[in-house]
Amino acid sequence: MAMSVGSGGGGEVKVMATINTTPLVDVMLVLLIIFLITIPVITKTVNVTLPKAVNIPTQTKPENITIAVDKDGRIYWNDKAVPDRDALLAYLKEAAVRKPQPEVHIRADENARYESVGKVVATCQRASILKIGFITEPPARSLAGM
Repeated sequence: MAMSVGSGGGGEVKVMATINTTPLVDVMLVLLIIFLITIPVITKTVNVTLPKAVNIPTQTKPENITIAVDKDGRIYWNDKAVPDRDALLAYLKEAAVRKPQPEVHIRADENARYESVGKVVATCQRASILKIGFITEPPARSLAGM
């Protein structure tokens, strides 16, 4: 009374030619969840020190315009006092139509209010000045770095 157990057809066994991707998908979903949980934690706790700005020497051309803003918010056009913002706008509109258009370099006192400098930049934009730059002093070199 022996019985044989086998495939019903009694013929050749077919080899499965496709890859079972279910375990791969499971692993990828687990990794995705791990990254989604850990990345926000890492970015909020990282303390960084941003690099210092490097000054590029300006090339002074006679057609460049220098606008200075002192600590009290007074504005100077090439070292001459400007009475108000409307006069500055008139000067800038006259300069904006020159060919080639001159660059405007803004020199602001370190104690000047941001509002004063921002108004000068906004006035330059209203006059359609395309190139605006800021003049700064290079940072003092420390003796330890030499």
